[in-house]
Amino acid sequence: MSRIPFQESLALPVVAAPMFLISGPKLVIESCQQGILGTFPALNQRTTAGFDEWLCEIEEGLEESDSEPSRSAAPYGVNLIVHRTNPRLQADLEVVVKHKVPVVITSLGAVSELVDAVHSYGGLVFHDITNRRHGEKAAEAGVDGLILVAAGAGGHAGTLHPMPFIAEIRSFFDGIILLSGCMSTGRDVAAAMQMGADLAYLGTRFINTTESRADEDYRQMIIDSRISDVIYTAAISGVPANFLRPSLEAMGLTEEMWSKKAKVDFGKELDEARAWKTIWSAGQGVTTIEDNLPVADLIARLKKEFHTALEDQGRLAQRYP
Repeated sequence: MSRIPFQESLALPVVAAPMFLISGPKLVIESCQQGILGTFPALNQRTTAGFDEWLCEIEEGLEESDSEPSRSAAPYGVNLIVHRTNPRLQADLEVVVKHKVPVVITSLGAVSELVDAVHSYGGLVFHDITNRRHGEKAAEAGVDGLILVAAGAGGHAGTLHPMPFIAEIRSFFDGIILLSGCMSTGRDVAAAMQMGADLAYLGTRFINTTESRADEDYRQMIIDSRISDVIYTAAISGVPANFLRPSLEAMGLTEEMWSKKAKVDFGKELDEARAWKTIWSAGQGVTTIEDNLPVADLIARLKKEFHTALEDQGRLAQRYP
């Protein structure tokens, strides 16, 4: 039996991960309509009132798709930064509860009170982790799923290899496991399932979709980049994350500068989002991204690649009975 309550609404075991400044209503709605979990960060809207408006827009868009008998949309989710420097956390959480957001993704803090608030209306909480200790604390807080942010992931990434990471977390956690890191193809999604994940968490691949909020220079930089262009640094927000080297250099940041660690302050990051708009994050999965396309076309491609990978696995099993 699947651990995923909304399994039947999924066309693929994929989450379009919430990306700072990139994910918005268009990307979320289209992702859900195509049968994957669409998500966005609450802080992508400059105010709590604006965040409320986005939720209304998303819900209206998904209600329209649900009215079509041939299509049942997947649920959507919202990312909340659970950190003492996020001044909007409580206000945004109240909006989440008002709208009964199906899935809440928490980062940089697992708080049982927040989990209880989401559970009060039947919502699910998935929490970002980069190591076992964070996973154990989140499990104690009662989260429904753990997002294992492995080495090479875009945004705030960890350093662990996904194979032992999944095995170690599964040794004490029986909830939903989502794997994040370097996945851009359907074959990558199939590999994540083979390793024991329940859902694949893809971010970078969705930057290069027509529904994302990324500008054209960002998309082109992803197409032009390779693994060696992805720089792991804590110099931007104080939390280690992967960024594209050309965007760091374009802002005048040298290797000496990105080797330093900044102080974590998400209130300041929120205030200065416009100034940091051209420092672009991406994961090592950039190496297989070569185009921009609509979400619908991307999901169709991922599905084809996913099923081809599973068929190859079946032939491999027959070869080694």
